[in-house]
Amino acid sequence: MEAIIVENSAVERAGLLRSKLTDYNQLVKFKLTFLVVFSSVITYLTASHGAINWFDVLMLTLGGFLVTGSANGINQVIEKDFDKLMLRTANRPVATNRMSVAEASTVSLLMGVCGVLIIGFYLNPLCGWLALAALMSYAFVYTPLKRVSPVSVFVGAFPGALPTMLGWVAFTGKIDMPAILLFGVQFFWQFPHFWSIAWILDEDYKRAGFKMLPGTPGRDRGTALQTLAFSLVLIPIGMLPTQYGVTGLTSGIIGALGGVMLSYFSWKLYRTCEIKDAKKLMFSSFIYLPMVQLAYLFDKI
Repeated sequence: MEAIIVENSAVERAGLLRSKLTDYNQLVKFKLTFLVVFSSVITYLTASHGAINWFDVLMLTLGGFLVTGSANGINQVIEKDFDKLMLRTANRPVATNRMSVAEASTVSLLMGVCGVLIIGFYLNPLCGWLALAALMSYAFVYTPLKRVSPVSVFVGAFPGALPTMLGWVAFTGKIDMPAILLFGVQFFWQFPHFWSIAWILDEDYKRAGFKMLPGTPGRDRGTALQTLAFSLVLIPIGMLPTQYGVTGLTSGIIGALGGVMLSYFSWKLYRTCEIKDAKKLMFSSFIYLPMVQLAYLFDKI
């Protein structure tokens, strides 16, 4: 009997541990955070020449993960009551009270402080300031602005693109033209990316009062036209790193073709204004960024 009780207790503890790990996975948005860190590390490798300092890469990965996870956690604390209203977010740990606001806030703030200190101390102070700027602007400017105005997407594009600049500055120690150009690629990519997602989730966002699409009522040709305009801008911007000698011609062509791909699906969305075409644009945007960033890395001069 005692053996059965001990076994049941062990199973219960294992179940609680798995549940807690699942909650933290949702709090930091592990997959999204990984993609952000990926972008930063790929840009660091693109900037590097000679022997790669793998310790710096490790610190960039660790610090970037902590800062991004912190921003996501703070976002969920601030939006707890609004997350309950949306189907996509109703099961988040803070929204369901599986995790208290105090626990989520404490863990998120600790991650943010540790992440900024790791980046600032082990890489360089400018990187630390960039990490802090990304964290603060995402958590405390972009997040509350989502319920005020669609301009939040423009504001959020800055912290969304800063990981790319951070990766470059982590190696070079300065903000130069290549850092600005690579920042620009990720900055402009976010508009067709996020607006396609917002188009798909428009009804869900409206339940929480989030104003994510630029047009009124939202899913209309005005919004689709703006999405198309930002997609078209990516065609020349994708080639700028080549023109400034950051990468070779092949990656510049790939960057331009990536912009053509997004423009094609944006044009289809403009023609139909249908959710199915917004989904196609969204999936193409998922392909665009890693494809172009990897091209820059493997084709660097």
